[in-house]
Amino acid sequence: MSLAMQMKHYRLTTAEILYHMPDHPAVLQSYIWQNLDLAPKFPELQKFLDFWTRSLDGRLHSVRVGAAKLITPPTWHAREIFTLH
Repeated sequence: MSLAMQMKHYRLTTAEILYHMPDHPAVLQSYIWQNLDLAPKFPELQKFLDFWTRSLDGRLHSVRVGAAKLITPPTWHAREIFTLH
């Protein structure tokens, strides 16, 4: 992934897509999609979902989206503190 994309606020985006199996509509199947995208509109995910509804037989049930910034200020999380001599 390029630094230029990160500087433009692209985020690693993961979507869990639940869809109805074409031959068994009562059964849901899960598909995981992951790409760099721009929150909160997620244009890359929207393009993928548009492709899905136009070209694939499995009707969409729901989509859960998670996104994480790739460049963040440094943080320090301590669970234990050790003293070194």
